[in-house]
Amino acid sequence: MPNTSARAIVNLDVTGHTISRHIYGHFAEHLGRCIYGGFWVGEDSEIPNVGGIRTDVVDALRAIRIPNLRWPGGCFADEYHWRDGIGPREQRPRMVNSHWGDVVEDNSFGTHEFMALCELLGADPYISGNVGSGTVREMSDWIEYLTRADDSPMAALRAANGREEPWRVPFWGLGNEAWGCGGNMRAEAYADLARQYATYVREHNDNRVYRIAAGADADDVSWTRVLMEQLGSMTEPVRSASPFQAVSVHRYTVPGPWENKGSATGFSEEDYWTTMATAKGTETALRKHARVMDCYDPDKKVGLVLDEWGTWWDVEPGTNPGFLFQQNTLRDALVAGMHFDAFHALADRLVMANIAQTVNVLQAMIHTDPDTNALLLTPTYHVFAMNADHQDAQYLPTHLDAPAAVRSVDGAEVPTLSVSASRKDGKVLLSASNLDLEHSVTLSVDLRGGRLDSVTAQLLTAEKVDTWNDAGNPHAVAPADLEVASADGVVRLEIPPHSFVTVRGTLVG
Repeated sequence: MPNTSARAIVNLDVTGHTISRHIYGHFAEHLGRCIYGGFWVGEDSEIPNVGGIRTDVVDALRAIRIPNLRWPGGCFADEYHWRDGIGPREQRPRMVNSHWGDVVEDNSFGTHEFMALCELLGADPYISGNVGSGTVREMSDWIEYLTRADDSPMAALRAANGREEPWRVPFWGLGNEAWGCGGNMRAEAYADLARQYATYVREHNDNRVYRIAAGADADDVSWTRVLMEQLGSMTEPVRSASPFQAVSVHRYTVPGPWENKGSATGFSEEDYWTTMATAKGTETALRKHARVMDCYDPDKKVGLVLDEWGTWWDVEPGTNPGFLFQQNTLRDALVAGMHFDAFHALADRLVMANIAQTVNVLQAMIHTDPDTNALLLTPTYHVFAMNADHQDAQYLPTHLDAPAAVRSVDGAEVPTLSVSASRKDGKVLLSASNLDLEHSVTLSVDLRGGRLDSVTAQLLTAEKVDTWNDAGNPHAVAPADLEVASADGVVRLEIPPHSFVTVRGTLVG
């Protein structure tokens, strides 16, 4: 098989910014089988659960150190009224989920259930408040209900519903996609609302809130510019006491038109490369938004949050088109690997990212079979697992010399080799994705300012790039050990075609 040679220079003694663990965040919406049948099975279910929350899903997510979970949406957030989801479940009013399948749900999974889920996961809650169809008072009451410790009206109501102690809620979203399903607003109109709503997201007791304004669609930097103008000006940098502390952006990898996005499986080579070029565009988009933010906030006090990202394909045949269930192949895993390399490099501005979505929807970590109740870990899950040690690590500047590792897609050059590295607690982790479908890569990692001991490597690949895990072969795409050599300050390994690799070592000197 033809081989490409590449060289990466890693400066072990020149650390950069911290890669926040929240870049490895997740997203769970009332959509399809993400909540009901995914996280939530009910207390009477034969499936092992804790208070109705599925145990094996929790265990799998704890294993990848899930840092935060965004809920209840998405588009659902701006039609969700939190009071409908508290109190005795049998007395909760039903509602129509008009965005996702036009189904009626009973609100059996609400605030208390979500907070219990976060406690089981050891994850920080990220709540998206309702700006589109809600009120300022409704949002203000919700944060009081969640976080106030005394006998205030909302704290008393929480206690009456069985929870005496307040919760900690560090992240709060001021609506969702206000330019679309969250209200079809103009940027200027939403910016005024964001300031107003943020004012009433109070910090009760010692709960500090990081308020996130609903940001742009993909490449719409004009939306970001309007939000940043609310916080400062070109001559007056952003004040420390801002009404919101971050702005978000959503960007999915959708290589085709929305009405024909393509299949998650059985795709052509041309489809594959179009996907990779589209995925690479996420980094380009984030850099554009970051440059706009830099004009108003050179000290990077305001965070950029990519709280929806991932692949989006046509739904699997025979499934509800409103439930957004798609298969998850090795291609999806490689898309995730590319994204994380970009996230690591941009983590001086990018403070959080949330893949869409955690269970059974879009680029999920986990699939739960509705017939057999089996749990399947997707290829994307394994990228999160293999990359877990990047969380809260120091970014290591890496120079990649790989002139032959490039592919022309519609006249644009797409690198076929992607790498990033970090260090934490005396350990170094390097991640690499070889996107090439035919050529392996012999990678030499030249270590500067130190050396590594006890070097090991893991490989995620399969014979075909559209391989996925199913009940018949749940480990078709799963990590395996990879041979690696280390001598004289150089680590050498061969990365097969269409594969994701991590290299670990203990820092010496």
